[in-house]
Amino acid sequence: MEQEAYLESLLPKTSDHIKNIEEYAERENVPIMEPLGIHFLMQTIRLHKPEKVLEIGAAIGYSALRMLEAAPDSQIVTLERDEGRYKEAVRNIEAAKASDRIDVLFGDALELKDKVAEKAPYDLLFIDAAKGKYEEFFHLYTPLLSERGIIISDNVLFKGYVADDSEASKRMAKIAKKIRHFNEWLTSHPDYHTTIIPIGDGVAITTKK
Repeated sequence: MEQEAYLESLLPKTSDHIKNIEEYAERENVPIMEPLGIHFLMQTIRLHKPEKVLEIGAAIGYSALRMLEAAPDSQIVTLERDEGRYKEAVRNIEAAKASDRIDVLFGDALELKDKVAEKAPYDLLFIDAAKGKYEEFFHLYTPLLSERGIIISDNVLFKGYVADDSEASKRMAKIAKKIRHFNEWLTSHPDYHTTIIPIGDGVAITTKK
C-alpha cells in the first residue's frame, strides 16, 4: 500500500472536469479505473497510437475521456447498458466538448455488434464491463480489430480475489472464479500473447501472434 501511495503521489494533476467526475464516481459508488490503472492505460495508448478505440463498458464516460486525453486524434466508440450511467456519460462527454470524438451507444454489448461494426476496424479494444462475460465480449469483438489491434482487459485480478478468494463473499468469489477462468483461457490462447500487469485492479494486455 505504501508503494501504491507513493506512485499515486507522482501522478500529474487532472483537470477540474475529470476531478469532478472522479468525485461523482466515489460519491455515487460508480466503478471507474483506479488512478494507477488509468494512467497505465493512457500510457499504453500513447505508445500504441490507436486511430479507433472500442470500449465495452462506458459507465459515466470517465475512461473514454481519459483515453481521448492520451490520443486526442482518436475516435472512440463506447457501450453502456445502464440507462442512468449512459445519460451521465453523454453529459460528461458533452461538457468536455468531446462528442465529436466519443460516440456513446446505449444497450447491451452482446446485442450491439452490427452497429459497432459500422465504424470498424478498431485498433484497440478495451473491456471493462460485466466480469462474467469477458470471454463473450472477446469472441464477439476481436473480429472487428485491425491487424495491429490490441485488447486491454481491466479488473483481471479483481480486488485480489482471483488469486485468493478465501475471504470473499459468495458473490465475489463467484465473480473471481469466472475471471480466473478467463485469465487461464486468455493466457493459454494459441492465437494471442497476453501479459497481466498487477497494477490498479489488474490489467491484461493482449496482442495477436
